[in-house]
Amino acid sequence: MDKQLLAILVCPQCKGKLQYESKQKELICRFDRLAFPVRDEIPIMLIDEARHVTTEELER
Repeated sequence: MDKQLLAILVCPQCKGKLQYESKQKELICRFDRLAFPVRDEIPIMLIDEARHVTTEELER
């Protein structure tokens, strides 16, 4: 993921910072516990496309 792009992307729900998880190819919003997929190097920033992240996943 491009660092410049990551610096300007925010969670569409809370406008908070996102953390990139390269293994899962997801952008994580820790506050809302949402994971946005990255497909073909393109972040999909739609709330309907996001999955909920469990507490156990956040603790890793």
